[in-house]
This record gives sequence, C-alpha cells and structure tokens, in this order.
Amino acid sequence: MPITLPETLPAFDVLTREGVMVMSDMRAARQDIRPLRIGLLNLMPKKIQTETQFARLIGATPLQIELSLIRMSEHETRNTAAEHMAEFYRPFSEVKDERFDGLIITGAPIEHLPYEDVTYWDELTEVFDWTQTHVHNTFGVCWGGMAMLWHFYGLDKHMLPAKAFGCFRHRNLAPASPYLRGFSDDVLIPVSRWTEMRQDEIDAVPGLTTLIASDQVGPCLIEDPAHRALMIFNHFEYDSTTLKEEYDRDIEAGKPINVPLNYYPDDDPLRVPLNRWRSHAHLLYGNWINEIYQTTPYDLAQIGQ
Repeated sequence: MPITLPETLPAFDVLTREGVMVMSDMRAARQDIRPLRIGLLNLMPKKIQTETQFARLIGATPLQIELSLIRMSEHETRNTAAEHMAEFYRPFSEVKDERFDGLIITGAPIEHLPYEDVTYWDELTEVFDWTQTHVHNTFGVCWGGMAMLWHFYGLDKHMLPAKAFGCFRHRNLAPASPYLRGFSDDVLIPVSRWTEMRQDEIDAVPGLTTLIASDQVGPCLIEDPAHRALMIFNHFEYDSTTLKEEYDRDIEAGKPINVPLNYYPDDDPLRVPLNRWRSHAHLLYGNWINEIYQTTPYDLAQIGQ
C-alpha cells in the first residue's frame, strides 16, 4: 500500500519518480481501509528536505499511510517558504485533539542550548505528554530523541569535544527485537551531532533498552516501552548527499570542520559519496510501521486509552 500525500506537496513528485508508492488523498478516500495516521513534527530548518526523507522511508511499506505535517504553533521558520508552511503544515495547537498511530519528532540544530532555553520548549513538553494519550507509538530522532529522554527521565545530553561527523559502524545488540528484523549484525549509520547520550546513564534507567550502539559514537537506538517510544540519535533518514551538503556549507562559511569519516571513498571529498545505509533505513522504519500496524487499535478513539 502507498503513502498518502497531497499531490501538490514537493515530496509527491520526488517519491513518484523514485518509484515509491504514493497515492493522492482523493484516491485514498475511495479505498475501504483505514490508513495508519502518522504525524511528522518537523523541527528542522529545511522542511521540504526533511519531510521528503521521512516520507520516502515510511512510504516504502505495504500499508497505506496518511502523513500529517505538524509544526510548533508559535515558531516561525526562516528557511522554508511561508506558502509551503501554510498549505501543508498545521500547528500543534490545531491537531492536539486528534489521535495518531505514530508520531516522528525530528531533530533540530539547537544542540548547544539548554533545553529550557529553546523558544518552543514549553509547547514541546506539552507534545511529549500529549503522546501518552493521543499517539500509539512515538519516534524521536537525534535532538528530538534526546529531548524526550530529558523530559521523561532527566537524562541530559553531553557536549562532545569535536563534532561526531561521518558514517560509523554500529552493533546490533538486540537481533530479536521486532524493530530490527532483517538487520545485519554490523550496521553503518550517518552521524552529525555535537552532543551525545551516555550508555551508563541510559543503563541506570530501568526499562530503557539500547538496541543499536557504536564503540565510536555511543548509543544510537533506544527502546522505551513505558512511553511506547523509540529514540534514535543518528540519521538513517539522510540522503546520499546530506553529509556532503553539511560539509560544503561549513567549508564555504569558513567554519572548522573535518571531512566526514568513512563517507567519501578513501575519505576524499572530491569523490562521489556512496550510500551504504539505505537498506537498513528502510528496514528500521518499515519495521516500526509494521509494529504499529500489528498493535494499534482499529478505532482511533481507543489510542492512548
């Protein structure tokens, strides 16, 4: 089954050209099946790039997905056209009475700030609490996942002496997890962050389980059954060129930045980078969607009860 998107959303044409099964909302309305309602709370500056990345992954499953794009109510983005935001996004204040089978909360380039200094922090904590009554399963990505651990458990992020930047080998610590069906024992994942979560602090919290971790960049994927949530600190959703774009941007701005490790062939930024994480990205998000499908109530009103 396809993902349902408005035909005028830029991701619709991009994913159609890539062969992803995409269906217009008008066509979906004629099918006698309840699609999974997945929300994307997009905190990234480049909204179109991020929404396309996640739509690509959750749209590759055999289930019909209804994707809702959500933004913080008062925060105004400066990197995406106001017309795009007005046409495709709804503020959280307008969706808070609705229920969703799944919610993805993206990262945000604000790692250097204490959580309470983020301008929309109060509303974001409201979102976190709302997921416990209105969302069946939540997926926090990078800063979004770290912020969830801070809100629910008081686990703080820690600044790194240098940016973790590149593609790093990770170990599959829980092969029997339904979220890791089909995963290899060894996985390559893009990383781009200035902060980390520490394994010993995660281990000290009863109920939290680390599913994927790296000897170089620490824990990556955390399961939190008590809050029906996953948190991932790295970036399976990245396009082949995302790390290159970050590197080129910093070089052009004169910022100190290392060549992303294990990304370009022979670590040569003049060569074309290879995508070696795409298959596991589809596996993870496909497994997440499948687990939601297997466990969510058919009656949306029962979600969170």
